[in-house]
Amino acid sequence: MKRQFINECNLGDVIDDVFVLAEKTLSQKKDGNHFLNVRLSDKTGSIKGVMWDNVDQIVGRINSGDFVRIKGTVNEYRGSPQLVVKNIESCSVDALDPSDFLPKTSIDIGDMFDRLLKITASVETDHLRDLLESFWNDEDFVRSFKAAPAAKKMHHAYLGGLLEHVLSMAILADKVAGHYSGIDRDMLIAGAILHDIGKTKELEYKLKIDYTDQGRLLSHIVIGLKMIDEKCLNISNFPEDQLLLLKHLIVSHHGTQEFGSPEPPKTIEAVVLHYIDEIDSKVNGIRHFMAKEDPNENWTSYHRILGRHFYKGKHKTGNTVINK
Repeated sequence: MKRQFINECNLGDVIDDVFVLAEKTLSQKKDGNHFLNVRLSDKTGSIKGVMWDNVDQIVGRINSGDFVRIKGTVNEYRGSPQLVVKNIESCSVDALDPSDFLPKTSIDIGDMFDRLLKITASVETDHLRDLLESFWNDEDFVRSFKAAPAAKKMHHAYLGGLLEHVLSMAILADKVAGHYSGIDRDMLIAGAILHDIGKTKELEYKLKIDYTDQGRLLSHIVIGLKMIDEKCLNISNFPEDQLLLLKHLIVSHHGTQEFGSPEPPKTIEAVVLHYIDEIDSKVNGIRHFMAKEDPNENWTSYHRILGRHFYKGKHKTGNTVINK
């Protein structure tokens, strides 16, 4: 049974427990010998580590994604905790409890899914509603959809994260469509619900959150388009122009080629969907980042990906709350 969790690690602690080897990078010291940089994770977060000695004897026996037993000490490096690893070795998954290593949403899965079904029922366009219901009638898909994370790291990176993200976006889409005239609400709702369905196959999430081979080779956008095409085979008279517009929402929701979209948003609905996705993913990612920081400090540490510190003040931070 796992006893030591990353969020409880303090400077000076001696560590002897099992973690997921999320990343490993072999580097070279000035004297020509190798050292190893690693990132270790469990359900509470991740911590960087470094191994200085006996690296060549060990590095070939461990791979990213492995469960590894770590022995070492928690030190400080550049203002953040770092684990100085003395020994690392792969271990069997047979005696491990997956719930020790995978974080999960704090919101009730059944309640979120019921709310998404109600939003689906509010879609008045028959072919769009039929398409959404074809996914909800697929038990294997629903099982994966309820469990999947929405990302490996940046936002909603926990079990149930995809459902939480999609429900939040569908609620936002409904509000925005009611605010601006001329928006095809049903198309926008369908895009919000379907934009990330490919992540059910892009990511693996049984014992660790990582990319599948299919995910790395194709991306969730390509996978999602294929899934939609397969469902549309059983929907009679789905208008080709409407299918094209729906696929454009999937293709363009990342905004630019730089961030993975083959095309930028070229309809009002696509523009709205992109920014709703940006809002929900960024708010969730930033709030989780804040929640892991020192509660006694007004400012967070530097967020390297977003390139800034965030002000917390005395406000509570935590998980995204999906209001009724």
